[in-house]
Amino acid sequence: MELRCGMRTTKCQLLVTSLCVMLLGLSIAVLSTVAHYGLRFTLISNVSLDSNAYKVIHHTAFYFGICLSMTLILAALLSSAATVRESQCLTAMGFFCFALAFCGLIPAACWRYTHSMEVEDSMMDVYDFVYEEVRRNTSSFRRQELTAIHEAFLCCGKHSPFGDTTDVENKTCPPDQVHNEGQDCLREIQDFLKKHMNFVFSLLGIAIGFTVYGMFLTSFLWFSMHFSSSLYRKGKYTLRER
Repeated sequence: MELRCGMRTTKCQLLVTSLCVMLLGLSIAVLSTVAHYGLRFTLISNVSLDSNAYKVIHHTAFYFGICLSMTLILAALLSSAATVRESQCLTAMGFFCFALAFCGLIPAACWRYTHSMEVEDSMMDVYDFVYEEVRRNTSSFRRQELTAIHEAFLCCGKHSPFGDTTDVENKTCPPDQVHNEGQDCLREIQDFLKKHMNFVFSLLGIAIGFTVYGMFLTSFLWFSMHFSSSLYRKGKYTLRER
């Protein structure tokens, strides 16, 4: 009786956890898509050179995020199905998907913590490269790229310690940004990326907590089903004719 009551409570908790994990998986998928196809990220990726690490980071983060979100959604679906059908096989598969997602979330969170400055530096290096290219020559192609960056980030060039604006800012910044001394683009890019990375880290932390809880619930449910079926069969005998 107590075992059945514990199983019923575990099922309810696992259903709620599965719903939350599915929402987290969808959130990670949306965030990965926005980061890959968003205007600001796309501009920097298209402008960056092959020698710059940002383009590799940009594509790797997208594919990793999509794979991670699919794993979380699959874990949620299998756990929900296992709860409804009381299937030990589906429960074991759900546990495996939770464990697989956990093995992907931990390195992702560690990488974000240890390589956040590398992402910022590579992104700002791209802007520095385009800015210096425009300052050295009058290439219309590079000037269009720099103008697009200024319009996307709502910033204007690199501020001089003397407070004056160069000819680059006058030609590539929006008129209101030039007259009102718009934000320094390097600082604007840094602040934007820091907010984005902090949000990603928070989402990863929440996902790690739910995957650990999901592993605990699926393992408890599997053992409950196993012992429940063993107790149900205990004491039953079949008579065979000789």
